[in-house]
Amino acid sequence: MTRLSRWIALGALAVALWNAVAAPVDMAGVKIDDTLDLNGSKLQLNGAGIRFKAVFKVYTASLYLGKKCATTDEVLAASGAKRMSITMLRDIDANELGKLFTRGVEDNSPKSEMVQLIPGLLRMSQVFSDQKNLRAGDTFTIDWVPGKGTVISVKGVPQGDPVKEQAFFNALIRIWLGPSPADYKLKDALLGVAAA
Repeated sequence: MTRLSRWIALGALAVALWNAVAAPVDMAGVKIDDTLDLNGSKLQLNGAGIRFKAVFKVYTASLYLGKKCATTDEVLAASGAKRMSITMLRDIDANELGKLFTRGVEDNSPKSEMVQLIPGLLRMSQVFSDQKNLRAGDTFTIDWVPGKGTVISVKGVPQGDPVKEQAFFNALIRIWLGPSPADYKLKDALLGVAAA
């Protein structure tokens, strides 16, 4: 084997190993990527899990950050772009989901912040109301884009103008990572503590 062919073989092996390491995770049939690019920012999967309601799987959730964080405070304080991605595992009334998210914000946000969160919550409620239904396989994302704000996208389409205040993004993230999260096992999974 020549030196060139050894380098080619080593290069092919390196590519194969990289693809094996960076392969998407399969969670309840949903492919969850290890990394993604958000407006030029390279983000890595911090954690992912499944939201259960009783015994039913409702959706997968995956949290992407610029660097790994193990606590809610670290996630909220982390600089740079962030993404929470939700993929439905069952059909659901979107308006009902929006109401549950609003309740999640109320349950996990300091009362002193609620007044400033109202415009963003009204906008989010309108997004879900406009959707009518979310079907199994539908995805929506909640992105924090520095300099822009919180961007909510449904099926890859941004919904309305960004909400500029970071407090709104943090309030949404606390639905899953706050003191009274939607699902404690999912919170641990998103923080990389355990699988949900």
